[in-house]
Amino acid sequence: MTVPPPSTDTGGLRRALTGRQLSMMGLGGAIGTGLFLGSALAISQAGPATIVAYALCALVAFVIAWALAEMVVVHPEAGSFGAIAQRYLGPLAGFVQRWTYWTIQVIAIGGEIVAAGLYVRFWWPQLPLWLLVVVFSVLVLGANTLAVRFFGTVEYWFAMIKVIAIVVFVGLGLVLITVGLPRSPATGLANLTSHGGFLPNGMEGLLLAMVFVLFSYIGTEIVAVTAAESERPERDIPRAARRMVLRLVLFYVLAIAIVLAVVPWTVTAHSGTVDTSPFVRVFQSAGIPAAAGITNFVVLTAALSSANTNLYLTTRMLHSLASDRYAPAWTGRLNRTGVPRNALAMSALGLGLAATLSATAADSAYLALFGISIFGALVVWILILVTHSAFRRGSADPSPVRLWGAPVTSGLALFLFAVMVSTAFIDGLDTAWIAALPFFAVLIIAHVVITRRRAR
Repeated sequence: MTVPPPSTDTGGLRRALTGRQLSMMGLGGAIGTGLFLGSALAISQAGPATIVAYALCALVAFVIAWALAEMVVVHPEAGSFGAIAQRYLGPLAGFVQRWTYWTIQVIAIGGEIVAAGLYVRFWWPQLPLWLLVVVFSVLVLGANTLAVRFFGTVEYWFAMIKVIAIVVFVGLGLVLITVGLPRSPATGLANLTSHGGFLPNGMEGLLLAMVFVLFSYIGTEIVAVTAAESERPERDIPRAARRMVLRLVLFYVLAIAIVLAVVPWTVTAHSGTVDTSPFVRVFQSAGIPAAAGITNFVVLTAALSSANTNLYLTTRMLHSLASDRYAPAWTGRLNRTGVPRNALAMSALGLGLAATLSATAADSAYLALFGISIFGALVVWILILVTHSAFRRGSADPSPVRLWGAPVTSGLALFLFAVMVSTAFIDGLDTAWIAALPFFAVLIIAHVVITRRRAR
């Protein structure tokens, strides 16, 4: 297959995002409910060994982020990895990847908004979840109507709140573990080996935990999606990707280690439910109710920040599809400030889904949205690695950014495929297969129909 030359086509989008904003947007997209809320589900499977799961999945995230940086530096165009997949794997791959990514992020936005509602009910449990979902939906839609430079500034400070909070949490947790607090003696590290040992559910529990932990790292690809609106993509994209992954590893591994050291994993897991964040439980166990309330506010802003960033992602991906005539032309139109508002309106479908589920199935809404999102995200990551392998073979211009160990590292696609298959055997996530198989069948049929129509 002949590969088209490198392109810098932005599809009309404006290059207004700085390197500083890119780094914080990457953290903002990744640090959300996967860490603050979904970590309880991982801990219920692996216990203290969840620390190992976060460390291993960090390696996967690093490979994905660096592979994307290598490709996007050569092709800093609208559509990011979806457009690059179309170059190197063909139109069907680009079509499926972009629509899959758009769909799962739309659903993930709903999951983040539902989580935000659950956090508010920490203070006011009598409030209906659907009402909170509607209020927060209006908030993130408003933020995304701003010009991209102003949006980048809003998200920068949104993300800064949770970064500072995690740093404070880690510092306070280390004090609680080593010397204790006025009302709480030092916990030490006994909780990491008590209650069944470090690996209470064996290797099977560790592997199952990795399914939930991988979800915490979904969002690292945002740096690549911003390439078309980056001021200097050849410099800022690799730098932002490197900083983002390193910070995520530090924050995730340290934060989870402190959670598991301070509170017995059997308490934190809470039978795998998602009523209360394990981070809030740390401060409840330390006897600091005010700090628990503050932490709950922080994780609330984290969920909103993640939803805000992911709504940005879906809007740009749909704009890319419209540019290639794979989505209705009206979704690709920009307003006078360079924002694809029609694509934004269509990407708000996940917010409507979240409101509906929170009204009809409040107890299971988060897990249902979670399962579908993780399945689709794994498909996208696998296609990214396959695209990177084809990029290495077919690119005429070698990238100045090179992924270490490639193409051996592309073998992670097989591991991700195994994880995806394992979701069929996890209660609550198995329903994703029921939705996924018909979804991909519809995508393939839609591509055939569109291709034939365009040919005529």
